[in-house]
Amino acid sequence: MKRRALIFSSTVLISPLLNFYNTNSTSLPSFSSATALPLQSREDELQQEEDRIVHLFQETSPSVVSIQDLELAKNPKSMSNEVIPIDDENAKVEGTGSGFIWDKLGHIVTNYHVVAKLATDKSGSQRCKVCLVDAKGNSFFSEGKIVGYDQAYDLAVLKVDAEGYELKPVVLGTSNDLRVGQSCFAIGNPYGFEDTLTTGVVSGLGREIPSPNGRAIRGAIQTDAAINAGNSGGPLINSYGHVIGVNTATFTRKGTGVSSGVNFAIPIDTVVKTVPYLIVYGTPYSDRY
Repeated sequence: MKRRALIFSSTVLISPLLNFYNTNSTSLPSFSSATALPLQSREDELQQEEDRIVHLFQETSPSVVSIQDLELAKNPKSMSNEVIPIDDENAKVEGTGSGFIWDKLGHIVTNYHVVAKLATDKSGSQRCKVCLVDAKGNSFFSEGKIVGYDQAYDLAVLKVDAEGYELKPVVLGTSNDLRVGQSCFAIGNPYGFEDTLTTGVVSGLGREIPSPNGRAIRGAIQTDAAINAGNSGGPLINSYGHVIGVNTATFTRKGTGVSSGVNFAIPIDTVVKTVPYLIVYGTPYSDRY
């Protein structure tokens, strides 16, 4: 009897519910509308993320420059060693790289290996052509002259004449608080394609990479943000658009020259300690004492 009573009571409870839904069929919950809300929310989040990265690039890219390593032809009609200007069509482009605007005075930070030929030139035929964008979006180019360099950290500073233009320096961040997994972005001119953005994460910290003088650069940032030929010297930035490193090197697949996805940047804390000495003295701190 107890079992039958239990069954009965269940039937009594279910029956009114069935009657309710039969008479109010329009009130049944819509599964399509219920799932549409999370989908729409997800699409909005993706759009916001895309808009954020677009804004990040638009704000930072005017501070990034393209550097061309030129060998200039000598004027055959001249008895002297007169050199053709950097805008001459016969100037030979021997390499390309990137850099970024350090201050409004026209100092440009890049890698030493990007401007090594200019730094060691004794013939007077090597030049660096720097292509910039001012704060108003106007493009122009200027000759970059060596101010100082530090082979041990693969860093160099150029100076351009930007009279009549308002430059937009980068915003400097810090690298001592970086965490593996956080987002980062590389801006530069790979293979001469200007204003290229690649995205990735901080893949590792405290790495060692070789410097141009054969010593190890310690504390390098490892990232999977693509860095290819021409990216060297450009900024690695965080999600706030602050520079956290200088893109420097990549491991390539043997025999292909293609990036393996293992890329490195010099931490900005090292750059901040080095660049002021290069600007003032032309040599790194270690060479002065």
